[in-house]
Amino acid sequence: MTAPVIEAIDTVKFLGDGAAQVQALKGVSLAVTGGELTLLMGPSGSGKTTLLSILGCMLTPTSGMVRVGGRPTTDADPEALAKIRREQIGFVFQSYHLFPTLTALDNVRLALDVRGENSHRARQKSKEALATVGLALKMSSYPRELSGGEQQRVAIARAIVGNASAILADEPTAALDSENGHAIMEVLAEIARNRRRGVLVVTHDPRIVPFADRIVRIEDGKIIGEERGGADPKIEAGYS
Repeated sequence: MTAPVIEAIDTVKFLGDGAAQVQALKGVSLAVTGGELTLLMGPSGSGKTTLLSILGCMLTPTSGMVRVGGRPTTDADPEALAKIRREQIGFVFQSYHLFPTLTALDNVRLALDVRGENSHRARQKSKEALATVGLALKMSSYPRELSGGEQQRVAIARAIVGNASAILADEPTAALDSENGHAIMEVLAEIARNRRRGVLVVTHDPRIVPFADRIVRIEDGKIIGEERGGADPKIEAGYS
């Protein structure tokens, strides 16, 4: 079996202080494996975004452990955690987070710039990432010139350009219509075919279930179930 690219082990997370404190995660374990697209599903307030943030090293667990590439992050200081995020984790957000004054190509290159890669090769890698998501002809376009689906593709290209082993996507189809949502999930599913890369998508959208290799369900801060995916998304996703 392929080793997890990223995993949380017995993670507990408290948010807030005093009387307002809540336990967002209650001993959650989740492994994201290379070559798979995993959906993390649950209602609002279930803890799914908190878990995604902990896996992405944006939050630290109150207790428990996170491992990225097999290495614990427990003793990592903020600088080390930032390095892990830059080099091993790619993020895709609902709202794209693109810079409006930069072209699609330059938005993707930013992910390499922060790693100190600003050579001709970095530009070529950015072009290849955009081609991977079907935007070879849109490299010079600005975000305002792109549809919502195209902007999300730029965001995905930015997430994969540095060869991150874990791609974490938070509601990537929520702001999109059915056609664009279908297209984005096809892109993410194709990316997940790489056995050295795992994709985790947080969602509450049942239409994207058929794109998943695995569905994990969370409620009230606990994993309540897991199942295999694999249905034909073109038939069952409800995007037609």
